[in-house]
Amino acid sequence: MPSKPARDRVPAVPRTGEDRIAAAFALRRGRAALMPYLMGGFPDMATSRAIGEAYAANGADLVELGVPYSDPLADGPVIHEAGTAALRAGATIGGVLEVSEALSRRVPVMLMCYVNLVLARGPEAFAATAREAGVSGLIVPDLPFEEAPEIEAACLEHDIALVPLVAPTTTDERLAMIGAKARGFVYTVSVTGTTGERTSGEDDFRPILDRVRAHTSVPVALGFGIATPEQAAAAARAGADGVIVGTRLVRAAAEAEDPAAATGELVAALAAGLIR
Repeated sequence: MPSKPARDRVPAVPRTGEDRIAAAFALRRGRAALMPYLMGGFPDMATSRAIGEAYAANGADLVELGVPYSDPLADGPVIHEAGTAALRAGATIGGVLEVSEALSRRVPVMLMCYVNLVLARGPEAFAATAREAGVSGLIVPDLPFEEAPEIEAACLEHDIALVPLVAPTTTDERLAMIGAKARGFVYTVSVTGTTGERTSGEDDFRPILDRVRAHTSVPVALGFGIATPEQAAAAARAGADGVIVGTRLVRAAAEAEDPAAATGELVAALAAGLIR
C-alpha cells in the first residue's frame, strides 16, 4: 500500500518532554488544563493504573503520578496515609513507572517524587529509566533551586522537564531566578504548608498567580488546597493555566468501593468548569 502524502500524515505526538507538556496546555485554549494527582500503588498497583485511566477518560490533560515515600514532607495526612498504604502493599518505583508507561500513551505524566529517590539511583540513571517509562516531567518538592543543576542536566539529557515549585513565601528575586529557568510549567503552591483540602477562592489565588506570571514565560499551574469544582473554576478565573487537584481525589479513592469510577466522576466535574 502506498504511503500517505506528507500533508496527510498525522505527526507523531512525542511520548515525553517539554513539547508534550506545552501541547497539553496549548490544546486547552480558553480553558485551564486539569492535572489530577494519583498516588502510584494506592490502594494497589492495578487499581492505581485504573484510576489514572479514569482520569484520562474524564478530562485530565496531564496526570501527576506520585511515588510513595516514607518521609513525604510536602504531603498532608490524606496523601501521606495513601503513600504509607501503598508501600505496605508492596509498591516500588519500578511498579509506579509501569503505571506511568501505561498512562503516558494517553496523557503526559508528571512524576512526583522526593529527592532521595533520585539520588539513590543517581540522577542520570533515574532520568533514563523515567524517560523509558514515558515520563514527561519530574516534580521534586524537596529539591532546592541551588541544588538542582545535576538533576536538571540529567532531565535535559533525557527530554524530561524538571518542573520547579514556588510558594506565596517565595521572594520576587527568587521567583525571577526560578521563572527564568523553568521548563514545562511552574508548579505554584497556593498556600503555605502541606497538601490538603482548604476553603481558598479566587481572591486568594490571584495574587500569587499574578506574581509568578510576571517572572516566567511558561504556563503557571496552581495546586495545594484545591478540592472542589468551584475552587478549580475559581483558580481558572484567577488566571491559572493549569489546576492541580490531589487530596480530594486520593480521599475519594480511599473511601469508594470502586475507586476508578468515583475519581473519574470527580475529574469530570472538575474539568467541566475550567473556563478562564
